[in-house]
Amino acid sequence: MGRIASRFARVEPRRRAGRLVLGLLADLPRKNCWTIAEWAGDANPHGMQHLLCRAAWDADAVRDDVREYVVEHLHDEAAVLVVDETGDVKKGTHTVGVQRQYTGTAGRIENSQVAVYLVYAGARGHAAVDRELYIPRSWTCDPDRCRAAGLGEDTVFATKPELARVMIERFLDAGHQVGWVTGDEVYGGNPKLRTALEERGIGYVLAVACSAQVPTGAGTIRADALVKKVPKRAWQRLSAGRGAKGQRFYDWAVIDLAETAPGRHQLLIRRNRTTGELAYYRCHSTTPASLPILVKVAGSRWRVEETFQSEKGLAGLDEHQVRRYPSWARWVTLAMLAHAFLAVVRADEHAHRPPPDDLIPLTCNEIQRLFVTVAVRPDHGPAHRLNWSAWRRRHQARSRASHYWRQAASQT
Repeated sequence: MGRIASRFARVEPRRRAGRLVLGLLADLPRKNCWTIAEWAGDANPHGMQHLLCRAAWDADAVRDDVREYVVEHLHDEAAVLVVDETGDVKKGTHTVGVQRQYTGTAGRIENSQVAVYLVYAGARGHAAVDRELYIPRSWTCDPDRCRAAGLGEDTVFATKPELARVMIERFLDAGHQVGWVTGDEVYGGNPKLRTALEERGIGYVLAVACSAQVPTGAGTIRADALVKKVPKRAWQRLSAGRGAKGQRFYDWAVIDLAETAPGRHQLLIRRNRTTGELAYYRCHSTTPASLPILVKVAGSRWRVEETFQSEKGLAGLDEHQVRRYPSWARWVTLAMLAHAFLAVVRADEHAHRPPPDDLIPLTCNEIQRLFVTVAVRPDHGPAHRLNWSAWRRRHQARSRASHYWRQAASQT
């Protein structure tokens, strides 16, 4: 927390931010301003709500501090940047960025809010270093709605690949070096993103659809048609990295493409050894890259799913109950900081205190459990619990009376 202290204009919000981060790491069944305020010993949630809504502090500067913290402690010369989006199912229409749209969290079209994240993935660990909220056209074409949600009047529509490009360039402009970027079909199918990475001299392994058109010496051809020309001897059995159940082995093949742009352009193909299912990746590198390197980069994409799982399950990334953009940015930034703390502690434990043979290395889940139990579990006594019970019932009584009043007024 000392790294971000200078981002707060007053000591009170700085201290409250520290309690909020501890609350995000706590073993609460639900994490929001109410539950965290009660856990932290506050008399009511007003202080936590003020921290997210009106207090003077710079969430984007804290975001930059999180990036520096992650890169410093998880630094790896072979690190990969992973871009991906995740959605949070939301009710109503007033929460910033919400509309009916597809979200992988639900696996279908739902009323949801979607954000794009940039994850730094290296041998020591992985954590999110940037975030951008996806604002649909239904919002950007309505300035009054944007203004009410705390968005600037100059807010314009940006696709998810455009948001990814902004975050990647922000990472590079901060002076950090990285050799590779990877992502799913949403990003691999965007020529502007691929061109931007090529211009910055960054290699990529980006998934594309089977219908993607790729240039060959015989002309442009679909990826799923090109794979039929791959001889059997070209396939190699390689691991895309370790998973929960061991090494993830697939059959892989790579084809050189007849791209006119500088660098080496290839199509990487992955085949499931059991089902035969195929996946395709557009690849670019400034210098020739071997098949094992391309496979390793492609396998890094699973790190983003692990990051989302940890940030949501351990740090409350998706449990915010806020409507306006400034509050959203503050909540998710502090959640990123909380998860980054776990990832850094995990990396340091693995490096300096390896476990005995009969124990697995410490996981982020176990570190959170030990940290909260041993270091920060507060005990405020029964009077505090009774006070919060009365506060909740009083608030609910006011809300019920307000609902009844509005209902009666609408019927007169």
